[in-house]
Amino acid sequence: MTSIPNQSKGHPKGLYVLFATEMWERFNYYGMRAILVLFMTKALLFDKAFASNLYGSYTGLVYLTPLIGGYIADRYWGNKKSIITGGLMMALGEFILFFCASLFHSNPSLSTFLFFTGLGFMIAGNGFFKPNISSLVGQLYPKGDKRSDAAYTIFYMGINVGGALGPIVCGFLGETGNVMDYKWAFFAGGVAMLLGVLVQILFQKKYVVAPDGKELGVVPAGTPKAALNPLVIGFGLAAFSALMIGLFYIDAKVFSFLTYLLVASVLFIAFIIFSDKSLNKIEKQRIRVIFIVAFFVIFFWSAFEQAGASLTFFAAEQTQRDLGFLTVPASIFASLNSIFVVAFAPIFAWLWIKLGKNEPASPTKMALGLFLLALGYLWIAFGVKDVSSSTKVSMMWLIGMYALHTCGELCLSPIGLSLVNKLAPLKFGSLLMAVWFLANAAANKFAGILSSLYPPGTAEIKQAADAGINLQPILSKTVVPSAQELAKLKDLKIPFEYQSILGFQINSLYEFFMMFVVMAGIASLILFAITKKLQKMMHQDILD
Repeated sequence: MTSIPNQSKGHPKGLYVLFATEMWERFNYYGMRAILVLFMTKALLFDKAFASNLYGSYTGLVYLTPLIGGYIADRYWGNKKSIITGGLMMALGEFILFFCASLFHSNPSLSTFLFFTGLGFMIAGNGFFKPNISSLVGQLYPKGDKRSDAAYTIFYMGINVGGALGPIVCGFLGETGNVMDYKWAFFAGGVAMLLGVLVQILFQKKYVVAPDGKELGVVPAGTPKAALNPLVIGFGLAAFSALMIGLFYIDAKVFSFLTYLLVASVLFIAFIIFSDKSLNKIEKQRIRVIFIVAFFVIFFWSAFEQAGASLTFFAAEQTQRDLGFLTVPASIFASLNSIFVVAFAPIFAWLWIKLGKNEPASPTKMALGLFLLALGYLWIAFGVKDVSSSTKVSMMWLIGMYALHTCGELCLSPIGLSLVNKLAPLKFGSLLMAVWFLANAAANKFAGILSSLYPPGTAEIKQAADAGINLQPILSKTVVPSAQELAKLKDLKIPFEYQSILGFQINSLYEFFMMFVVMAGIASLILFAITKKLQKMMHQDILD
C-alpha cells in the first residue's frame, strides 16, 4: 500500500493564500455586480430592458472567457502568471468604471465608451483568473490525500465571504441616494482586486507549493520564448481585451449574437465527442447524461441569476428597506445568497451523509434544486399578489426567497460539477467541463433576456408623472396616449406597454415571478420523471 507523504491534520499555508486571493476577487466581482444595473438605470439612464440585456451579455461572456484563459495557462503561462495578469486586468476594469462613473454628467459619450471598456477588461481578466486559482487548490496535496475535500470546502467559504462582503461594502459606499457616489463602489472593487493580486505576489512563491516543496503554477516546460516576451504578452492582452469590448458592445447594441454562438459551440463540441469512434456505448451514454443535465441547468441559473438584475430592481423600488434610522441599500440583498451558503452548506453536507444508502441520486438532487428554486419564486409571488405598484412590501419576502434559492443551489451546483467529473471520459474531461461552462454562459444571457420582461412600476410611473403623463392607465390600455405623449415617453426611454413571452403578457410583478415558478417547476418535474432513466445511463454500479 502506497503511503501519502507529509499528510497531517492541518492544511498547507498555501490554501489560506489562495483563500485570501479568491475572497478579494469575489468581493470585487459580486460587489460590482450588485450595483451594476442600478448604476446603468439611475446614472447612465439606460432603460431597464436594455440594462437587463447588458447584464446578461456581460455575465454570459464572463463564463465564456475562462475557456480561453485556461487553455493559455495550460499551454504557455502557467497558473501564477495567469492569476496575476487576470487580477490586474480586472482591477484596471474597475478603475476605468470609476472614471466612467465620475464623468457621466459632464461627458456622457466618453462615459459610455469607458463603461463598455471597463466591463470588457473585467470579462477578459476573469478569463485568466477564474479557471486557474481553483486548479491550484488540489495541487497543494498529494494524490489520495483526504484533506483535499476539506480544502475545497474552506476555499468555497472564501468565495462566499467575499461574495457577502462585496455587496455590503459597495452598497453602502455607492448606493447613497447620490448617483455621483456609484464611483466609490467601483473604486472599492478595484482596491479589493489589487489586494488579492498583492497577496498572490507576496506569498505565492513561499507558500503555494507542491507536497515536495516545488512552487506551483509556474510556466509549463517547453513554452516558446516568444510566448513570454513582454511585448507579445502586452499586445496579446490588448488584442484580447479589445475583442471582448467589441463582442460585448456588438451583442448589446448591434446584434445579439451570443445565444447563437453558445448553441453553435455546444453543437460543435457534441459533434467532436460523439464522432470519436474510440468511445464505447457506456461512455456515450454517460456523456449524454452530461448534456441533458447541462440543459436543465440553464433553467436553474437563468432564474437564479435574476439576483443581479430584476431582483435588484425589485429590492430598490418595491421593498420596504427602512430600519428605523437606517435605510438598507438595495444592492446589499445580493449578499444574502453567500451568507446563506455559509450557514446552510454544513447542514446539506451532514444531510447527504446521514441519509446513507437512501441518499438521492445526483439527477434527483438537481431536480430538487429546481423545485426549491420554483418554491422561492412562489413565495415572493404571493408576497406581491394583489399589491399595487406604489406599495412596498416587507423585506421578508426577498429574504425568504433567497434562503430557498440557496437551498436549491446547494442541491444543484456542487452536485452538477461532481457529476461532470465522474462521468466524463478522461480524454474529453476538459471539453465536457466546457459544456458545463457554456450552459452557465447561456443561462446568464437568458437571465438578462428574462429580466427585460420586468414590468414597468413605481420608478417609471413617477418619472412619467414628473413629465406630466399619467402612465398607469396607458399601461393598462384604458387610455390611448396622444402622439405628443408617446414622443415624450420614447424620448425619456419610459416603457409604455407590458412585455410578452410565448403569447402571455406580463402585467404585474405577480405574473413576472410566476413565470419563473412555471419555468423552473416544469423543468423540475421533467427531470424528476427521467431521473431513473438517467441513473441507468450513468451506470453507477461501474462508477462505484
